[in-house]
Order: sequence, then C-alpha cells, then structure tokens
Amino acid sequence: MSSVPSPGLAHLLSHAERRMGLRMAAMLAEENCSVEQWRVLSVIADGKGHPMTEIADQVLMPAPSLTKLVDRMVADNLVFRRPDRADRRRVLLHLTARGRALHQRAAHRLLADQTRLLDAIDDHGDLVRLLARLTAALDQEPAHPGGDESAEKILPVS
Repeated sequence: MSSVPSPGLAHLLSHAERRMGLRMAAMLAEENCSVEQWRVLSVIADGKGHPMTEIADQVLMPAPSLTKLVDRMVADNLVFRRPDRADRRRVLLHLTARGRALHQRAAHRLLADQTRLLDAIDDHGDLVRLLARLTAALDQEPAHPGGDESAEKILPVS
C-alpha cells in the first residue's frame, strides 16, 4: 500500500477542468474561436436572446470582460445586440447567421470529442449526472470556515 496521499476532490476537479479547457481551446482554435466565445455562443444558441447579466453568470465572466468580448464578437459578425421588446432599457444578445454556423461546427467537434472521452472511461451518463449533483450541492451548501469536522477527511496534495 502506498503512503502517498491521494489528491483531494478540488485538485482532481481543477486538474480535469484545466485539461478539458486546453483540449477545447485546441479544437476551437481550428474554428478561430476561443473557449470564452464558445461559451457565449452556447448560451445564446437557443435563439431566445439573453441579457448580458444572465450571460455573464452562465459563462463565469465579470460583466466588463464580457462586454469587451461581446464587442469583439459583434465586430466579427458573430452576434448582435437588440433591445428587449418587453423592457427597452435592456439589451438582448443574439447569434448572427455566421455565429450560428460557427456554433454548429464547433458543437459537432466538441460533442464528438466528448463522446470519445466518455467512451474511453466507459461512462454511461454517470459523470455528467454526478457533476451536476455536486454543483447543485455546492450551490446549496455554504462553506463552513474553520472547525468543519469533514475537513479532516481531505488529504493534502503534495
């Protein structure tokens, strides 16, 4: 038996996210698309139009950074802004035809790669389901700073 401690959950998730991000970035680069652009395209691909605050929350970007990104995407004819008919003070973001085509090509690439990865670990939907449950639990459970007995179960990463 090894005396080397196993990495903690946060380390494993961070490592997997970093690797997945690099993998996605390489595939998206072939479409001249960044991961951040992809995330924006994915949020608005339903055609409903979404406000910037909602997009910022979903793509995990601060509003000023998102605004700069969207400005570049507008200049590249990937997205366009339109006033919300229900609230003229609010602006909604939509895909252009060029943005929709890019989203479809990239989605096809990324889905094929995701399928290969999940097949490689013989996953039948469990990983995505468990990660969704973990995310929901993290959203509901506040961190308990100091004195949390469960913290003793986390092994240090060397």
